[in-house]
Amino acid sequence: MHNYQMNILLTGAAGFLGSHLTYRLLDEGHKIVGLDDLSTGSMKNLESFLSNPNFSFIRHDVRRSYEFKDKFDAILNFACPASPRHYQLDPVKTIETNFLGIINFLHLALESNAILLQASTSEVYGDPDISPQPEEYWGNVNPIGVRSCYDEGKRAAETLCFDYRRQYGLDTRVIRIFNTYGPNMAHDDGRVVSNFIYQSLTNKNLTIFGDGSQSRSFCYVDDLVEGIYRVLMAPSSFETPINLGNPQELSMLEVANLVLKLTASSSEIEFLPLPADDPKQRCPNIAKARELLGWEPKIEILEGLSKTIEYFKGVL
Repeated sequence: MHNYQMNILLTGAAGFLGSHLTYRLLDEGHKIVGLDDLSTGSMKNLESFLSNPNFSFIRHDVRRSYEFKDKFDAILNFACPASPRHYQLDPVKTIETNFLGIINFLHLALESNAILLQASTSEVYGDPDISPQPEEYWGNVNPIGVRSCYDEGKRAAETLCFDYRRQYGLDTRVIRIFNTYGPNMAHDDGRVVSNFIYQSLTNKNLTIFGDGSQSRSFCYVDDLVEGIYRVLMAPSSFETPINLGNPQELSMLEVANLVLKLTASSSEIEFLPLPADDPKQRCPNIAKARELLGWEPKIEILEGLSKTIEYFKGVL
């Protein structure tokens, strides 16, 4: 474990995950340069850090290179819209953010001799033929579909990380993040948990795409951040990407009913057509995370949803 103060560049710092990660890294005593173009992130998520002498913020689009004044010990690349609604708005920008962004930060990591931690996604598994998905599974992605700007962008970024590792000996670490939820989610990001909570608190129908039998595995954000921190602090990198997520699988209908119960809402459930290439299930095999990091999620869905609902009540 690194027990010294690291100088860390965190891209996507103003986003949902980035802001939680900023909090944890500052809490552990590290210095953070947060980078974000604020296309989907929000400065509101960073308000409490702006007066911290160990935090500085740069508004910048990762598709363009940037001349940083200092060297970094670690670069954490979380820059990219993560919900289908946002990443499909400008698919060209999405794939460029993934591809050009990682190239810029791999170059910077080489110059700084920094660890590069890439936030990849369970979306690299596409609509999986096997479940739960282990890291060895190559996935079932439509390379030319409406989601491929994100899926293939992240797959290409993973490729580059492992090529830089093989070719230049760079310490690259790739995590595949499964569905995550918690405070600081945007109510309009189109993700299922934020959708359901927002709809139930504003007495709108809860919209389910398809028949609601498709499943996801929901990890509370504090659990995920703990996993990310352990990957960063591991004494050396891994030969493989690492799945981080909660292996408890829930159908969309189950999640909708839990939210209705916890909010005591009188909203009803409305079924809409299923979008193209929407995966029927998503569930992580986390054997590697358990073995290599001693990590697994601790927070049960009822507790996590209750905390998230409290957050939304405060901001809506």
